[in-house]
Amino acid sequence: MRFVIVGAGRVGLRTARVLAEEGHEGTVIENDPDQLERLWGERLEIVDILDGDGGNEDDLVDAGIEEADAVGALTGDVTTNIMACLIAKSRGCRTVMRIDNDEYEGIYRKYAAEVDEVIYPERLGAIGAKNALLGGTIRAIADIAHHLQLVEFTITPDSPTRGYTLSELELPGDARLLAFGKEGSALGLPHADDSLEEGDRVVALADFGVLGDVRRIIAGDTSRAAGDA
Repeated sequence: MRFVIVGAGRVGLRTARVLAEEGHEGTVIENDPDQLERLWGERLEIVDILDGDGGNEDDLVDAGIEEADAVGALTGDVTTNIMACLIAKSRGCRTVMRIDNDEYEGIYRKYAAEVDEVIYPERLGAIGAKNALLGGTIRAIADIAHHLQLVEFTITPDSPTRGYTLSELELPGDARLLAFGKEGSALGLPHADDSLEEGDRVVALADFGVLGDVRRIIAGDTSRAAGDA
């Protein structure tokens, strides 16, 4: 794939490097003189760095959006990100837009309805840090929205649901079981007659308001839910 990344900050540059290391081609567009001087001084060969404004159509064309499969608008300026995504979408690109405040997701969706994905890097980083700090058998996977989270639970000897089948697992109305995996096996679609034994994993999608209840049902009261803190 060919990509264009708008913004050579922490998020944009790391994203570009990961994509390039996996064999994709792309360009990063940045207009901050100090950042450009530093990046050019490092002689980054893994990605092309272009001096330009990600909210300017001509600059985006120079960066290659006419040939790009996807554009990631990953600056800290949401106005630039929205403009870049709208311009890229008009060229048929897949678009990903960074925001730094998930509480306003609805507003961003309203005014940038054609954007394919909205991401919150700070929230994703917080999930990783929280998992590392808490450890144990409960792991947040991702925030689907500001009120929804995917959480993976590992069944322990103390889990109140150990020995139950999935059909007997009664979750709150604002939670759903999405995946199940036996110990040592990959996750797959859950089946009603699957039994929950030590080491098995279940993945649930839950509203933040019921994450505590889901934790108590599946894991008991001795563990801290990743989404409770």
